[in-house]
Amino acid sequence: MEFSAVRINIPKDANLVLGQSHFIKTVEDIYELLVTSVPGVRFGLAFAEASGPCLIRHEGNDQQLKAAAIEACRSIGAGHAFVIFVNNAYPINFLNGLKGIQEVCSIYCATANPIEVVVCQTEVGRGIMGVVDGQSPKGVEDDAARKDRSSFLRKIGYKQ
Repeated sequence: MEFSAVRINIPKDANLVLGQSHFIKTVEDIYELLVTSVPGVRFGLAFAEASGPCLIRHEGNDQQLKAAAIEACRSIGAGHAFVIFVNNAYPINFLNGLKGIQEVCSIYCATANPIEVVVCQTEVGRGIMGVVDGQSPKGVEDDAARKDRSSFLRKIGYKQ
């Protein structure tokens, strides 16, 4: 058994969702969820099939994001993993719907931060053990930082 970390390059201004599913139908179901959840969303989606031809299945309406999702899925190399890159939306806009898709087993992360995916290689294949999402804490929020957080959420329209 061998562990390694795979750095994922997130395209400029994009957010990433990394998860695991169990069926090639996932690609079409996630596509439908995204286009019906957020008008104007731009996205690329890739899913690593884990049996049969073991292809990276893909969909999307943005060729650059789709190419980035395919490359990330290829780099991770874990069966049944899926990668979604989105622009003009945030994961919060569709995450509950994504969790509700029947074949989605788990979501590892939803982020715009640099990430590393910790993978394990065995005789059978490769699997995702976890995700390193962003940096470690540098301190504790004080009153000024709390005020900044509150202002930021209102500025981007998530609080009134």
